[in-house]
Amino acid sequence: QRTMRAANLLLAFAAQWQDLEHLMPPQGGDKVIDSALDPAKPNYSKDKPTLYRERHGWCPYSERSWLALEHLNVPYNTIRIDNTGPGQKPSYFSGQTPQMRWPEGNTQGESMDLVLEVNERFGGDLYPSADVTATADKFRKIFPSKSRPSSRAAFLFGWSGEPLWKSEFERVLSETDELLGSTDGPFFCGESFTAADIAWAPFLERYGAQLPCLHASCLHEGLNARDATKYPHLNSWFTAMETSVPAYACRVQGNPSSWRKVLTMAGFGNAGVPPDVIDRMDDFNVEEARPQSEEERVIEHKLWDDYRSTRSWLALTPSAEAGKTLLNNRQAIVKDTVKRSSSLEGKGIPLDEKNLDRAMRALATILIYGTEDDGKYDELKQASSEAASVNGVYALAKFLDERMCVPRDMGSMSAAAIKRLAALA
Repeated sequence: QRTMRAANLLLAFAAQWQDLEHLMPPQGGDKVIDSALDPAKPNYSKDKPTLYRERHGWCPYSERSWLALEHLNVPYNTIRIDNTGPGQKPSYFSGQTPQMRWPEGNTQGESMDLVLEVNERFGGDLYPSADVTATADKFRKIFPSKSRPSSRAAFLFGWSGEPLWKSEFERVLSETDELLGSTDGPFFCGESFTAADIAWAPFLERYGAQLPCLHASCLHEGLNARDATKYPHLNSWFTAMETSVPAYACRVQGNPSSWRKVLTMAGFGNAGVPPDVIDRMDDFNVEEARPQSEEERVIEHKLWDDYRSTRSWLALTPSAEAGKTLLNNRQAIVKDTVKRSSSLEGKGIPLDEKNLDRAMRALATILIYGTEDDGKYDELKQASSEAASVNGVYALAKFLDERMCVPRDMGSMSAAAIKRLAALA
């Protein structure tokens, strides 16, 4: 009887792409060009700055400038530059990321110089006192000075390819915690988010995800930047960033899975990634795929409502935004999946285009509807229930979760919605 009921649901799912498009807001937002795919010289805006940032979202210095623009809600365009991968830079660009081309035609570099300039040009609140610059500069004194340069694994590895000594990481975390403890609030300069937090955030964000994977027994011995017992002020800072800075939490922040993935691309010399590091990555992935608590869901939706209040092109929830991203990129995703069909045999994903498209529509439907508690797209309630029985829908979510790069493809909240569905595969 259950088999017949599942078959009926499979046949009943009939939501089409145009049905989903009808529910989504009109396309909008600032222009984003991936120069690896479109190397032609762009027509620059005479009204908006153009941010050149690293293509995949790996570069922590690019993240600083990006976060300043997003936090201050500055209209801007983006050109993504492949300066860490095998791709070529476009002929019209030279140097490193980030850089900003201003509307009057001049170009400027250096991440914190850009943060200061953005703040001054657009009347920001990122430098309320002289202490901000001094606190931002302490980053260079506290973080390791003898590590190998790397956008993907910053301040983690020595020139040998081995991780820095565990004691060095512990020193960094302890001194950072002490610095945060000297203020009157959870942020680096007290109660308010400032440019000092922008200076530190990309690197602490990566440390929070990557350090627990590097040394054996690390979670029991303190190599965990989010350990509330050993590093209480640092833990409070992470919480404040993720619960009270909408631009960071909703769009600019990467997710731990993506930061752990890059450990397999950078570092560890010629010996490859140690098996125990891979095992710890898998353990953390399981933890991050757990269902949201009600408290987490409420905080997430409050942040999202705040963030999208000035961005009308966004969907009504982070999960729906993930569904909209699938909707807008469905042809490229189908093409990428079919291209990898030989390695996906037996994974539960339909590999013919017709049924793969159906699984994509089903996954997008589930994401856009979200949960009954969301109450944003109630007209999809029945379709979402039916979509859950479509062949390969959760296997496809798992594949996309493994392929995704955050924050390149979407914000961490939206990516988390896909990860939770991937756990059902």
